Amino acid sequence: MVPLILVLLLALILFGAGFALKALWWIAVIVLVVWLVGFLARSTGPSGTRGRWYRW
Repeated sequence: MVPLILVLLLALILFGAGFALKALWWIAVIVLVVWLVGFLARSTGPSGTRGRWYRW
């Protein structure tokens, strides 16, 4: 009975980790797309040059 519980617990942990990693990949892709859109669609400043779109 104990080996069965350990195998089920291991499967649950691996499934949870796999789902979390897949969710993190989707979040990374969304952040990359937002960054690219912001980088390409930044407005020009008063002097005609393109300024930074972030506030670092």
